[in-house]
Amino acid sequence: MRLATSAPLLVYFSSVSGNTARFIEKLGLPALRIPLTAADPKIEVDEPFVLVTPTYGGGQGRGVEKGAVPKQVIRFLNDENNRRLIRGVISAGNTNFGEHYCAAGDIISRKCTVPHLYRLELFGTPDDVARVSDGLERWWTQQ
Repeated sequence: MRLATSAPLLVYFSSVSGNTARFIEKLGLPALRIPLTAADPKIEVDEPFVLVTPTYGGGQGRGVEKGAVPKQVIRFLNDENNRRLIRGVISAGNTNFGEHYCAAGDIISRKCTVPHLYRLELFGTPDDVARVSDGLERWWTQQ
């Protein structure tokens, strides 16, 4: 377990495209990556965290609930200990998804009853990095 800091642990999933991983790297905050394949060792967190996840396909044509949240993230959150420690979610998406933009964050927020803290396009802009970094620090210290 880490010593108390002004920023939360980030737990993130990034597909082979690496968009979410690039965003996390730019933030420079402590982070754990959810494994890409089921064959990889599972991670289990032992402290409160903020989840960062991409949105897949926006659920288009299958209903918002179907396919928007990556299976790896679902598997991670199905672990009761991990789910118990989530404090917020940040989602990445593609505005081409229209009304389903960043739907994964909305779904996780609702199902885990945590705030959807931020939405970003693909791997984020420098403004996104600054907003998330500053916002997380302010929000986390108020928890």
